[in-house]
Amino acid sequence: MSKDSSQKLKILYLMKILYEQTDDNHSITMPQIISALGAYGVNAERKSIYNDIERLREYGLDIIGEKHGSTYRYHVGARRFELAEVKLLVDLVQAAKFITTKKSNELIKKLEELTSRHEATKLNRQVYVAERVKTANEKIYYNVDVIHTAIGANCQIEFYYFQWNENKEMVLRKNGAVYKVSPWALSWADENYYLIAYDSEAGKIKHYRVDKMLEVKVVDEAREGRDRFNEADMARYATSVFGMYGGEERNVRLECDNSLAGVMIDRFGTDVFMHPMDENHFSVSVNVVPSGQFFGWIFALGEGVRIAAPEDVVENAREVIKRLAGQYLNN
Repeated sequence: MSKDSSQKLKILYLMKILYEQTDDNHSITMPQIISALGAYGVNAERKSIYNDIERLREYGLDIIGEKHGSTYRYHVGARRFELAEVKLLVDLVQAAKFITTKKSNELIKKLEELTSRHEATKLNRQVYVAERVKTANEKIYYNVDVIHTAIGANCQIEFYYFQWNENKEMVLRKNGAVYKVSPWALSWADENYYLIAYDSEAGKIKHYRVDKMLEVKVVDEAREGRDRFNEADMARYATSVFGMYGGEERNVRLECDNSLAGVMIDRFGTDVFMHPMDENHFSVSVNVVPSGQFFGWIFALGEGVRIAAPEDVVENAREVIKRLAGQYLNN
């Protein structure tokens, strides 16, 4: 880059230096600023830097100048993201199973750029991605982009869907047949990313793990199932489905020990109505899909909760218990 070009970029380099090298605990002197600009091939005098700092303040950059002894030191104060917020984003990236280890590290590296280099070292200390359970599908970001494009264009999508076999091999489901569905929403549930779509052939709403979808493409056919999704409250719907196992949604009454109030609120939200039964128990009526995942959740809570109604769901629970008892007690 020519010297003249570098001089024209002086104010941008100054902003870069302040962002990267300063924070609430680290400041920089005017001689250090001049030296840092020189490393970019920019010659600058104090007066011109004072003017640039004022321009940056007018632009909205929170540059704080404080006197320390006989010198002034400068640092960036408020940022778009505070360090605690960036740490939270890093934790979310680490915890997300649908993000591959490689992409997790790439995203965390980009998140570090939202902080100073001093604060970035604090983020480095909390990066433990390698041992997390992560997807192996590097195409998930492309999948998400295609799905959003299809939703925005009101189009259907096609894709292949796979599962893992006992040899840790990816095997296409339905003998490699192409899936064609109408995408309506993406949902995060049970640490995975799901597509919620309408399957016209089956005539019902289905769910698909986005990280298990391959070769996703937009189909120039209008989406179907709009009526089904207009009727659905997607936030409530996601709460009612356990492990994203689909089926008919039912209103189920649960009788619970008072100690499980927090569990019910965590699952169904603070709007859930808890009707007192006696001084130690309450009941709740919730809309759920009574799948195997739902029964597993209920059984895991132990004696503190029981399904009270409707009777057919209670009977389904009994059948699951009998099957499991036979599986383990008869051997």
